[in-house]
Amino acid sequence: MNTIIILTILVVIFALTFDFINGFHDTANAIATSVSTRALPPRTAIIMAATMNFIGAITFVGVAKALTKDIVDPFSLNAFEGDTTGSVVILAALISAIIWNLLTWYFGIPSSSSHTLIGSIAGAAIASAGFNVLNYGGFTKIIMALVLSPLLAICAGFIMMTLFKLWFKNLNLYRTNKGFRTMQIFTAAIQSFTHGTNDAQKAMGIMTMALIAGGLHTGDEIPFWVRAAAATAMGLGTSIGGYKIIKTVGGKIMKIRPVNGVAADLASATVIFGATLIHLPVSTTHVISSSIMGVGSAQRVRGVNWGMARKIVTTWVITMPISAVMASVIYFILSLFF
Repeated sequence: MNTIIILTILVVIFALTFDFINGFHDTANAIATSVSTRALPPRTAIIMAATMNFIGAITFVGVAKALTKDIVDPFSLNAFEGDTTGSVVILAALISAIIWNLLTWYFGIPSSSSHTLIGSIAGAAIASAGFNVLNYGGFTKIIMALVLSPLLAICAGFIMMTLFKLWFKNLNLYRTNKGFRTMQIFTAAIQSFTHGTNDAQKAMGIMTMALIAGGLHTGDEIPFWVRAAAATAMGLGTSIGGYKIIKTVGGKIMKIRPVNGVAADLASATVIFGATLIHLPVSTTHVISSSIMGVGSAQRVRGVNWGMARKIVTTWVITMPISAVMASVIYFILSLFF
């Protein structure tokens, strides 16, 4: 078996591992509010999230196509026929992203799988061929989406909660909470579906990029087996659960009541699905955490745990540069062997 085939197989294995970890790392965000308000028992919420993530992941491919071509041109990574540089870059990026996701999961910090993956791809690519290898037009578009989406989510959460306060201000609090708790079952399902439509796409894009770099696939169409494998890996990862992340997102940013959970779920699902429709990868972690902050601000600014919010935002800021450096170091190590 030649080196390029071995590397492509390794990339597929690590990409599916990344999706599996993404399942229990990021998907926890999607069901955090419904678990924290006891709208759903944790086990039921996880099974529902796994199912809806699978359906979302298998339904859309636009984000995967954008990720395949907008950061680095896979063809530009190989200098000659049989060159393995492109595959080594992708493998280094995946290993770096997996390490960062496991570290932040261990400490219960809801960092972004999207940020670490995109930062890792850029870092490994720069280590292999310098800064000019990046597709700066596409890369800038993705960074803008990652930066603007949390701001949109804060505004959407604030507006949604303000409307709910106006519409339901004269209703009995107990009955209102009961009704919203039931509604949370549906909003959590929508949230999980939108997570699948955007987050699962990233590993699909990576695997397709590796197949192209290895000369095993042409064009930017995502093969069906890639879609099915990525969706299954994410669904299985989700079924493991992510209780540490659920505890942080669902309880440490603010005390969430059912009405808050519904407002946050609807706001974040709208932002994530909107990004999916225009083929832009966004961080579901950032969007969901930000929508909760927006909802909390609309209800009572001092009710938001801004200390925890600062800790989360700090992690967001450092994720991409640290991932890029880690990926470049891993690339140099791997290039000694391949």
